[in-house]
Amino acid sequence: MVFSSLLFLGIFLPTVLVLYNLNKNINYKNVILVIASLVFYAWGEPKLVLLLIATAFVGYLSGILIDKCGDNKPKKRAVLIGALVICLGSLGLFKYSGFFVSNVNHLFGTDFSFRGFALPLGISFYTFQILSYVIDMYRGEVHVQKSYLKFLTYVSMFPQLVAGPIVRYIDIEKQIDERTVTPQKFSDGVLRFCQGLLKKVVLANSAGQVADTLLGSNLSEASALTAWLGIIMYTFQIYFDFSGYSDLAIGMGKFFGFDFMENFNYPYISSSITEFWRRWHISLSTFFRDYVYIPLGGNRKHQILNIFIVWMLTGLWHGASWNFVLWGTFYGLLLIIEKKAFGGAILKLPKIIGHIYTLIVVVFGWALFYFTDFGKLKSFFVCAFGGGGSFADYIAMSTLVSNIWLIALLALCSTPLLKIVFKKLAGIKGAGVFVPALTVIFAMAVCFALLVGQSYNAFLYFRF
Repeated sequence: MVFSSLLFLGIFLPTVLVLYNLNKNINYKNVILVIASLVFYAWGEPKLVLLLIATAFVGYLSGILIDKCGDNKPKKRAVLIGALVICLGSLGLFKYSGFFVSNVNHLFGTDFSFRGFALPLGISFYTFQILSYVIDMYRGEVHVQKSYLKFLTYVSMFPQLVAGPIVRYIDIEKQIDERTVTPQKFSDGVLRFCQGLLKKVVLANSAGQVADTLLGSNLSEASALTAWLGIIMYTFQIYFDFSGYSDLAIGMGKFFGFDFMENFNYPYISSSITEFWRRWHISLSTFFRDYVYIPLGGNRKHQILNIFIVWMLTGLWHGASWNFVLWGTFYGLLLIIEKKAFGGAILKLPKIIGHIYTLIVVVFGWALFYFTDFGKLKSFFVCAFGGGGSFADYIAMSTLVSNIWLIALLALCSTPLLKIVFKKLAGIKGAGVFVPALTVIFAMAVCFALLVGQSYNAFLYFRF
């Protein structure tokens, strides 16, 4: 079940909202939210929902044990290490075991037949959420959660369970125990939800259809325009797909009284790679900063090594494939160059030049991200830089012309311009209710009309 499906929009979400609001008792609300979340998860992972429950229990029990250790740091450290081993071990087993065995076979000429396990939905996200709680408990930054129901509420919340944002316990600690949904908060949630739905159904899906058609063609015989147009459309697709999911999650969080952190802040308007990663997948960047980069020494010592470690891990977090390692290494090198080379001159470039440089680098980076097969990646770059023998062909030109309106719309929606216009219209006297209401009606009508006949609907980050 995905958020942008008629089943979810027409049956699941309305039913959960009705049941959730039948009683004001916070324990009742948490029970409804947990049941709904487990049903939502079990819809796609009926067996692996037990892994989610068990991993959450490990985090819950670790918090209890750390709290009982008091000021005994060795014991607290032992509990922390145990939680890290179990949680990261589970993540490694399900996500990376097949990758590990295949590389052992390749390096040593062995023939182990182990193919790995099916990847549980959202395991990278909920594992990091559990670890954030345990680590913050070890640091003394949060209070122990003595109710497993409330802890499972935190871990399993269906709005952000499968693809984030990564919600840290410290950010919603008080909301787990006490929260209210005001009319204004619910209204803000509806608007944010509709924004995310439009991003996914109208923008991401449309861009994705073009990208898959072009990048899925025989690139060894295609024109350069085919490669560049395809990867540019994928650049738009992955942004609107992932940021759309985050908007849906943040909006639904408000339905239930939660405030989740922002995960995207118009990354394609950045004028450096450093700025881009302050705006893209913010919850992941801050997680690695606070739990890996700073503990390793941050800017104080071994900064270059620390950046490399963080970006190798960032690449691997996205998938068990060497292209993701290459992608992470690529960005690690760029960030080191921006911070260390030429006296940081790249960060001081005029904004327009920095913006062009950043967009080119980001598009290049998404090519590394898209192609998990190095043979296809090579074919893409050969094609993109003229190795196919022609700059353009009839199919690429006709695709460009027929989608020029879509490209313009995607580019416009990648900037905060529409948000600024919306705020100004909503601020006009007498339009404060009319403009948001009209926006919601328009968004739902368009999305429902498209969803009736649309089969291309999976969120890209479900596989991470």
